[in-house]
Amino acid sequence: MKTVSIGSLILDSTKTIDDVELAYERLGDETAPAILICHALTGNQYAFGTEKNPGWWAGLIGPGKPVDTTVFQVITFNVLGGCHGSTGPLSKNPKTGIPYRADFPTLTIRDMVRAEYRALKELGIDHLAGVIGGSLGGMKTLEWGNLYPDFTDAIFPLAVTPYYSDYGVAFNHIGILAIESDGDFNNGDYADASLLKGFHVARMAGMVTYRSGHMFNRRFGRSGDGEEFDVQSYLNYQGKKLAGRFDANSYVLLLRAMNTHDIQDAVLDVPVYSLSFTRDLLYPSELMAPWLEKQKTASWKIVETEFGHDGFLVEFDKWSGFIENKLKSLVVPELTR
Repeated sequence: MKTVSIGSLILDSTKTIDDVELAYERLGDETAPAILICHALTGNQYAFGTEKNPGWWAGLIGPGKPVDTTVFQVITFNVLGGCHGSTGPLSKNPKTGIPYRADFPTLTIRDMVRAEYRALKELGIDHLAGVIGGSLGGMKTLEWGNLYPDFTDAIFPLAVTPYYSDYGVAFNHIGILAIESDGDFNNGDYADASLLKGFHVARMAGMVTYRSGHMFNRRFGRSGDGEEFDVQSYLNYQGKKLAGRFDANSYVLLLRAMNTHDIQDAVLDVPVYSLSFTRDLLYPSELMAPWLEKQKTASWKIVETEFGHDGFLVEFDKWSGFIENKLKSLVVPELTR
């Protein structure tokens, strides 16, 4: 695992985190134009991954693919506050020598972006051809355009809105309350995140919002074994699966950061090339449209899908051409000659 150290970071809360490290994946020629990829809530830095273990955006990134690693170098960080190698609740507090756990400071999306800006500088990257991300990663992508418009040629926010919807905040509240109400949570000092039933429930609540009701109904069709519906088995499996690979304190920390995302009054000095997905319960297109209309340069496409919010993780054939064409014609125009 690759990591980069950025030293101390002062947060929006005015608190300071010392000895900050970000884990990352870096692909392509390191002299090529750089694309930053931003992962979603429970993602990690392995957007491309390996042949044996493909990453979560392996269908989008790679040689000859829409984000072409023969043309660009591609960097993905595990988000600050995450649990896949970057400084977060599982990390040792250098002042105490013990893990932060629930004592990790409150974060904002802007804190995460500032950390990544510092990390890019440490890696010798002084400019980005583009920033691309969906969901929480889309929030970060928007903040890149807001905080560092001179650092990137364009931003590509996917499945996101300029502020987090009340519907999204509501489900985050359910998730946080489920986790923190679990007696075994023990104020964040739990023995094993995988055993937290409240964490399982939080993930189940999230899963219900990621795809459309029509897809749930069509997939499960009220089938079951007589004791349990298949949809119940599916949600139980997903709850256990996430709790086995993710940290509950990180989950709560990142949900709270998502709730604070709000740049609805910002007019960005960087081109915005955005995708929304039909049936997205968390980031509905009607919240994105009026904000994009007031931007200086913006292009937007609504992708028809039954996957709802998860549309940005699947069906690449429906929308990856939009990304590819914008990268070619607007970021590296000579590629279209």
